[in-house]
Amino acid sequence: MRATSLLKTILRLKKTRILDVVPHDNRLVVEVAPSAQVPRCSRCGCRAPRLYDRRRRSWRHLDVGSLMVVLRYDLRRVDCRTCGVRAEMVPWAEHDARFTREFEQLVGYLAQNASKTVVASMMRIAWETVGSVVGRLVDRLRPGDVLDDLDEIGIDELSYRKHHEYVTIVVDHRRGRVVWARPGRSAETVGHFFEALGAERSARLKRVSIDMSGAYQKAVRMGAPNAEVVFDRFHVQRLVHDALDQLRRDEVRDVVEPKAARALKRTRWALQKRPWNLTDIEHRKLADVQRTNRRLYRGHMLKETFAAILDGDGGPAEPQLHSWIAWAVRSRLRPFAKAAATVREHLEGILAYCRTGLSNGPVEALNGKARTITRRSYGFHGPNSLIALLFLCCGGIRLTPPHAVHP
Repeated sequence: MRATSLLKTILRLKKTRILDVVPHDNRLVVEVAPSAQVPRCSRCGCRAPRLYDRRRRSWRHLDVGSLMVVLRYDLRRVDCRTCGVRAEMVPWAEHDARFTREFEQLVGYLAQNASKTVVASMMRIAWETVGSVVGRLVDRLRPGDVLDDLDEIGIDELSYRKHHEYVTIVVDHRRGRVVWARPGRSAETVGHFFEALGAERSARLKRVSIDMSGAYQKAVRMGAPNAEVVFDRFHVQRLVHDALDQLRRDEVRDVVEPKAARALKRTRWALQKRPWNLTDIEHRKLADVQRTNRRLYRGHMLKETFAAILDGDGGPAEPQLHSWIAWAVRSRLRPFAKAAATVREHLEGILAYCRTGLSNGPVEALNGKARTITRRSYGFHGPNSLIALLFLCCGGIRLTPPHAVHP
């Protein structure tokens, strides 16, 4: 078997002729050409027999052993009747890419499962190049118009660069994937999403789950007036947990005896956990609080009662929430009175959660994955690389290693 025929079998390049092989240091330079004699325009795909000029170009391909493989070809520029002067379409790479499709596919697969530093080291490319390859893959592989057929969405923000910068993320609850992302976390940022969605599709939205951010509420009510706003349970319940923790700190400051203050200080997790998660030691701590500090135990009962209402225990939520608000106000516990005022102000969205059970849980789960991505990709100087990685890893794109598609 000739060397060129053997190399064609190894490289598995379709619709490609191998003209020559030139070893060069640690590289293997492979002269190639498309099998088709008549070139096609890289923009519209139409046959374009009129040549304009030729320019030598190289593409990185998958390594063979320890050797870097570089494809080289005198790329023809054609005079397309529709598009004008354009580079011809080649079967091994996308237009304007300097890497073959198989190379970019492997970079994308590795980026979904490893840090950018590992990918850059393994593929022998620059750290920034990983981001550009991921961006091209996302543009090429994202499934159609991801903003079509949305009815329930979740909106949340993701911090990066030491929590100084933010990206707003929109998740499709039904499909469980990121459909939109943009730098910022203001009402204007969310407004850009509804502009991209359009008035007709915005009117078809049924529910939008958000935290209790005033900016997000304003943007959703302006952009999707027909949608029901549902407040995320985590943020709602956190109001009450924060009130309980503030009450504990206030009580610790008021205790004169150091030993008693230290014991009260160490009750934080016993007070915050649900009863079925308590250890034996935490059960004893809670019993001590009940015996020695009635105010703090009253706050604990307010927290547990609120959680039970959100769980759907005890019947309709609306009368129970009104009773809870009245109890919190009468309790003479300042942190809970403040939390009750916030609950009253956001009562409609909290009741929407009780009716639908819709939460930002899927959004937070994807945010957890997104935070892992940010930790894997230290050094983001802008949001575009982060957004591309979010779409690659959380946008419904499934990649396999190039060898997995071959028998």
